[in-house]
Amino acid sequence: MSVLIAGAGIGGLAAALSLHAAGVGTAVVESAREIRPLGVGINLLPHAVRELIELGLGDELAAIGVATAENVYADRSGRRVFTEPRGVAQGYRWPQYSVHRGELQRLLLAAVRERLGAEAVRTGARVVGFDDPVERAGPGKRGGVRVRILDRATGTVEESAARALIGADGLHSAVRAALHPQDGPLLWSGIRMWRGTTRAEPFLTGRSMVIVRDGDAELVAYPIGGGRVNWVGQVRVSEPGPLTGDAAWNRVGRLADVLPYFDHWRLGWLDVPGLLVNCGEILEYPMVDRETLPWWGSGRVTLLGDAAHPMYPVGANGASQAVVDARVLARELARTGDVPTALARYETERREATAAVVRANRAMNRAGARTPEELARVTDTYRDTTGGDVRTLNARASLSCR
Repeated sequence: MSVLIAGAGIGGLAAALSLHAAGVGTAVVESAREIRPLGVGINLLPHAVRELIELGLGDELAAIGVATAENVYADRSGRRVFTEPRGVAQGYRWPQYSVHRGELQRLLLAAVRERLGAEAVRTGARVVGFDDPVERAGPGKRGGVRVRILDRATGTVEESAARALIGADGLHSAVRAALHPQDGPLLWSGIRMWRGTTRAEPFLTGRSMVIVRDGDAELVAYPIGGGRVNWVGQVRVSEPGPLTGDAAWNRVGRLADVLPYFDHWRLGWLDVPGLLVNCGEILEYPMVDRETLPWWGSGRVTLLGDAAHPMYPVGANGASQAVVDARVLARELARTGDVPTALARYETERREATAAVVRANRAMNRAGARTPEELARVTDTYRDTTGGDVRTLNARASLSCR
């Protein structure tokens, strides 16, 4: 029996590659009928880039990403308030990359199919339930979890045996819902986000990320290669509280809704209104997370990535934490043949670490730092809290099993 991963996003595919590298048989099911390079830009922090390089993807990652050199905080007139080096320039042994999310997913998918086989990822198949009779297996029994999978093309549900079930099925995880039926609602920060990528000239160093703030509006922009600049417009439009309605990453937004917040900005070195007006497609998303869980999984079933710890996209850490989840999961499953023990060890190492990131993202969102001293303190505290300290990462032993 193979480990079955629900979800072929960044976390699920990184888990498949990590498990394969550790000698653990793996299969992936993905609800979407076709995996297309959707989405916009994301950042991979050095602790995630390290893991992907150790999986043998360094050259491919460098080819699709931009190695971010600095974060620049500025006001809407373009005046620099605070600048912080990033990646190798900050002293890490590994870069920070800005990439198109869909292109990263496509890179990982190609690697999975090349290494695990063309049929390793089954699309149009959704996990709809499972039965994990671990308590009936008895001491020393291998056992397995019975997973019910819906074939979306035919509407039939089949049952498959798996050594373990990993719920990497995202923000609206079916595996999480089955494990935690009393889970609370999505929690909205009160901030609405509009996102897009635009063909635009490089700005500042050509490898700069900029964070520009003016009252309740904030713009984040950075190059992602291919002559494109990724931008995110964030505007506080409500008080925080439970989300009413849905949160979908790829909901289409309207220029008329976002442009009024930014059409008067004049940075000089970046045409902010032009970024928005010339964008091919704008996506709209409420900045949400969930309360952290007291436990993730049980027996032979656990969670990974956004299914386990959805977080605000504030510290550029969501995808990075999912990659680290994947590596720790593979290491623990390779270390012991007892799956419940391995998954419990994985959860012990990752649950509180990721809960700290969720809390740190909330704190950074509320911080409202404006002066250079405040920004330096907030960013330093964030790195220390989320395990991103330069010396700690550079000195840490590899998570590779072989």
